[in-house]
Amino acid sequence: MRAEKLSVSLPESSARFLEEYQAKHALKSRSEVIELAIRLLRERDLESAYRLAAREADSAYEVTASDGLADETW
Repeated sequence: MRAEKLSVSLPESSARFLEEYQAKHALKSRSEVIELAIRLLRERDLESAYRLAAREADSAYEVTASDGLADETW
């Protein structure tokens, strides 16, 4: 995977947390900690999108999608 180098400024407390998290979880670099955080944010957004889609699902779909065969046919 190609990496892009970034420079970020963090409050001292966030930088300290980053270092502590890296040490506590035996991660190789601060970049690994940030990559993990980004992955978790993506997962949270995806979960939110799935919840929204589930609420928008049409309950009548199951009736209209029926092929007319009983489950026992299979």
